[in-house]
Amino acid sequence: MYKVIFPEANNEYIKEAAARLSDICEPVLLESDLQSAAVKVLDGDVDAMIAGIDYSSRDVILATRDIIGIADGKQTFSSLFVAKFPDGRRIIISDGATCKNPNSAQLADIIELANDAAAKILDEEPRVAILSFSTFGSGGKDPSMDKTAEALNIIHERRLDIIVDGEMQLDTAVNPRVGEKKAAARGGSEVAGKANVLIVPDINSGNILYKSLEQFAGATVAGPILLGFAKPVSDLSRGSTVEDIILTAESLIRLI
Repeated sequence: MYKVIFPEANNEYIKEAAARLSDICEPVLLESDLQSAAVKVLDGDVDAMIAGIDYSSRDVILATRDIIGIADGKQTFSSLFVAKFPDGRRIIISDGATCKNPNSAQLADIIELANDAAAKILDEEPRVAILSFSTFGSGGKDPSMDKTAEALNIIHERRLDIIVDGEMQLDTAVNPRVGEKKAAARGGSEVAGKANVLIVPDINSGNILYKSLEQFAGATVAGPILLGFAKPVSDLSRGSTVEDIILTAESLIRLI
């Protein structure tokens, strides 16, 4: 059974979540010792780390970067959220926690990292939509649309196996009727109306989107789960509930 370390064992939500997680992992509890927990992950004493309900995101990300390190061959680190709706549906949102305003190369890296993680977390094939205020050029000219086009070119040269499309508005990405209508003029889309991985243009939109789903749509949200590092780590939102922590652990274990 995989070992997941929690360096905030004095938090009541962590205690309750850990007690409920014992059937899917072996929780290892430490009290307020983030650096020691990261060292245990690096040394292989545990398989993953979940922190951040009391520590700041900066603390968790820096400990992960400086102690655990970036994964071999990766240039960018990012994150994702897993939103689980009351009907059981799940979608992934990336990146809403680490890369504030990615350039086209970083956006391509975010797409690749999110796709590969989604392939393990979701029970279906990832279909990646790059979100925008515009759908397939409907917004005229804008630097954000140029960035999306450049990122798509990079991905298409690098990874033909990734099913990705954009730029597109949120309803185009997830609503089959709207997606089919708006994609018809360009001969259709493998993603429009069927997306389960949503790539946001910047950290502002990602943070707002995931918290909107949580607060208004009743979604349970895992993460942010950090991507691009040598070992699986999650930087919890400080507003995380027990259910969020459990979903985070369930999702993170799939990345080990």
